[in-house]
Parts: sequence; structure tokens; C-alpha cells
Amino acid sequence: MPKFHLLLIAALFTMEVQAHGLWTEQRRGNIEVVYGHGAEDDAFKADKVSGAWAFDAQGKAIEVKISRLDDHARLQPASSPASLAVALDNGAWSQTPDNKWINQGRSKVPTAVHALHTWKYSLAIYGEDAKLPDLSALKLLIKPLQDPLKVGPGKPLKVQVLLDGKPVSGINLIGDYRSQPSIVSATTDSNGQAEVIVRNEGLNIIAAETSVPVSGDADIDERGLFTSLSFLGTHHHE
Repeated sequence: MPKFHLLLIAALFTMEVQAHGLWTEQRRGNIEVVYGHGAEDDAFKADKVSGAWAFDAQGKAIEVKISRLDDHARLQPASSPASLAVALDNGAWSQTPDNKWINQGRSKVPTAVHALHTWKYSLAIYGEDAKLPDLSALKLLIKPLQDPLKVGPGKPLKVQVLLDGKPVSGINLIGDYRSQPSIVSATTDSNGQAEVIVRNEGLNIIAAETSVPVSGDADIDERGLFTSLSFLGTHHHE
């Protein structure tokens, strides 16, 4: 088979492995970690949640417990957070010549033709004027450059995408990941910045993903990174 076709097949299956995203939602009074694509969310191994961080309005850390349930994870901050971040380590994946993916690195899959390690990240904003602390634990981050809770539906929110802590250009942003996970709303400029229209009165999930080549690693050829920024478009009062 021509090299171009092999590369194309690898790219398509890489997209399949990376297809799922990560975000948090408040359900039945709990903050649930959601692993899914668009309107669908799937069961997942809760031990893949590798970290969670909650902060008050001043950006001071709040203790947060990760409750690992049978089919997903739940986050339990010690007090009501103004912002909250979570990370999921989806592990290494190797593609075999018959186009199957195995959740192990290349060193354990000798026939692998391509291998990557995928991580999923999410940042949720719950409180107005929330000051964000250092979020370097999120290797791909959508950082709001204005308070997303004060923008309102139909208006543009300015954001900046950081890869390994540095602004990154050419990153496509999905403006409404849950409802339209394939529709690109904006692309970051040379400063990693873009404006994304706030779509919903309820939960907004802005998402981005990218792949980063890796050299000198026996297990993987690249890192696959997904990240989301979530917030309510309009305050809801009981």
C-alpha cells in the first residue's frame, strides 16, 4: 500500500481514538465528570481521572475529592468552587496493521504501525469574576480572557489557547461541543487568541484538540490532547 494511504489511515484512526472529549456537568446536585462526544456520553474507568483541582473566587485552592464510581467519576469540592479543572489520562494506544487499536504502548505491541498517548482536560467556570490560578497541569487549556458568565448568549467571548503553557496558533475551536461537535466556530491567531460566540443560555462547552509529535519515546509517536471550557450562558435562579 502506498505510504500516503498508510498515513491517511493512521490519521483517520487517530481521530477515532481521540474522538471523545471531557467536561463536567452538574447532575442531581453533583458535579459529574462526563466523557463523551456531542450529546452522547459513555461509561469510563474512573481511575483514568488523573487529577482534579477546585478554586475559590480568588484562585485559592479548595480541597476536592474524586469519587470513583463503577462507570464514571464524581467531583466533590469541600466548598462551592468558582472554578474547577479535571484531567483524564486515557493511556497509550497502538494501532496494529489490521487497523485495530490496543490500549497499550508500542513496546507492548510489537506489530504497531502507529502509537499515541491521549489526555483529556476540562476547565469549568462557576462564579463571576473568578480569578484563575496557575493551570499548567492542563497541557492544553482554553483560557477565558474575559468573564464568560457576563458575556451572554449571542455575544463573542475572547479566549486564548495554551499548549504546554504557551499560546498556540491554528487551533480550531468548537463553539458548542455538546450540540455541534463537528462545527468549527473560530481558529486561534498568532497569539493563540480567538473569539467564540456564546451559544446557549444553559451549559456552554467550548472545545479544542490537537496532536503533538513525540520523538525518542519507545511507546508513542505523538500526544493527543483534548480540552474544554464550560460555563452557563445565563444565570439561573431557583
